[in-house]
Amino acid sequence: MTATEPLQLREPPVFRRDIAVHAWIGVKALSDAGDALWTIALAWTAVQIASPAVAGLIIAAGTVPRAVILLFGGVIADRADARRVMMLFNALRVVVLVTVALWVLATPPSVAVLLFAAIAFGVCDAFYEPSAGTIARQLVRPSDLPSYSAVSQTASRLGSMAGAAIGGVLVAHVGLSGSASVNALTFTLVVAFIAIWLRPRFALARADRESALRGIARGFAHLREAPTTRTLVIALSGLNLAVGPAVGIGLALRAHDQDWGAQALGLFEALLGLGAALGAVSVARWRPRREAYAGFWALVVQGAGIVALGLGPLWSVAASSFLIGATAGYASVLLSSTFAATVDTAYLGRMGSITRLGDDCLMPLAMACFGALATATALWVPFALYGAAMAAIMIVPLRNRTFRELSLRQPPVAPRETAETR
Repeated sequence: MTATEPLQLREPPVFRRDIAVHAWIGVKALSDAGDALWTIALAWTAVQIASPAVAGLIIAAGTVPRAVILLFGGVIADRADARRVMMLFNALRVVVLVTVALWVLATPPSVAVLLFAAIAFGVCDAFYEPSAGTIARQLVRPSDLPSYSAVSQTASRLGSMAGAAIGGVLVAHVGLSGSASVNALTFTLVVAFIAIWLRPRFALARADRESALRGIARGFAHLREAPTTRTLVIALSGLNLAVGPAVGIGLALRAHDQDWGAQALGLFEALLGLGAALGAVSVARWRPRREAYAGFWALVVQGAGIVALGLGPLWSVAASSFLIGATAGYASVLLSSTFAATVDTAYLGRMGSITRLGDDCLMPLAMACFGALATATALWVPFALYGAAMAAIMIVPLRNRTFRELSLRQPPVAPRETAETR
């Protein structure tokens, strides 16, 4: 493999004055708004033309090809030019959306059309996301990654919230065809921006040319050889496995069990989103000196918040929802920044793929287990078990000497992978 540290091609501006990066964050947020809009349109159309079971199959159809192909996307991300990969698969998304729009104009929406769109997007995601995950490391200094992640994640969340709010209105007035056309326009803007304005400032190390399967195997071998990277990958892979079921199923079960009504569930979801946005943006204003250490401690607090969701009256569940959102946004920014700054750049795409694969493959099982526990025991039990498990798992990285001492404010130095750091 080539050297771990990227080669600086151009001197980046100070982050707060980096117009190109700020513009890229804005374009990404616009694209996220288009994605949310399209997701609402796809789900609404599916429930209009199919049974609930078939509609669920349509919405989930993209996850299977994404899970199958994601590791191959990581191999490509570590070999190829990220900009070209991102442009190619965004262009393919435009083709898919225009095809769907024209098809629906000619004939009423069908299950086959919706399945085609969901699966095609899943395939594009599998190749696009690993390359897109490396672009931050090519644009800003490691010391600026927390600020970049804070602003980027906040903008993306706001974009998704706006897109979801607009999506229901748009699909009601212009249907699936109009929604597909709007999302195609956002992807076209992304392709144009990447092609014309987005230029890397750092050249990442590239992986050796070898077969895709050998490249995947080498990625898993790297996890065995690099304990600090392995700890980060495991932590990021499991980041949502405790909180996802608690807020995805658990809050609805609590609202139903206590007769709080759907409006309470809406309040909880709004507080989660607000907390996540504030937690993310707070990093840009009050950044801790030891980013990874602070991020893992935030997840310990989140574990306590998950336990609290299963107990107490409506106001305490609402407060816990806000706390979970805030810790999720805060920890996500800090840990994703640490990941991008410290992982060997010749493996960055593959490590990102493995973390996403963990979510795709394990989340359905985590959801099913939460529901089974809620059925077989008292409702507070799964909240307590999932929250305690998250807090307990965080003991491993918090005992890691590297994470206790690591600061991205210092000049980037690859961590020594020795027995002392474990």
